[in-house]
Amino acid sequence: MTHILFVCHGNICRSPMAEFIMKALIRKAGCEKAITMDSVAATTEEIGNDMYPPAKRMLTKKGIPFSPRRARLITASDYARADYILCMDEENLADLARLTCGDPEKKVSLLLSWAGRRAEVADPWYTGNFEETYEDILEGCEALLKSINRQGAAGSW
Repeated sequence: MTHILFVCHGNICRSPMAEFIMKALIRKAGCEKAITMDSVAATTEEIGNDMYPPAKRMLTKKGIPFSPRRARLITASDYARADYILCMDEENLADLARLTCGDPEKKVSLLLSWAGRRAEVADPWYTGNFEETYEDILEGCEALLKSINRQGAAGSW
């Protein structure tokens, strides 16, 4: 079983969007039994809050199902369980390096690095552009899923 963990600043916009987009991609690929995922925050600012309403609207617009959830902070057990930890931006990478004592297992990377880009996922909290954020996340998730498939980590699907 492969476990993916998505991380953003507050766990109310980008990381939950990534979680639900990846769940939809995995469902479409028929590998739900081989890959699991979750999303967390790198900071405590939004802990306990629901996904930001414009993020929900974008997922609905794109036909991506989602369920109620509450923002939560990454824990040591999250780090231990994850095979891939995908950050949305450089600040998240720095937070995770600090929280994981330097990422000793080398699990942490930028989501868009899987698409061959050293770029950050657009932060809609500041830009208001949830379409751009959706496209960035979709690109990164599709590339990650292809990589997992090539490695055989998801079994045969």
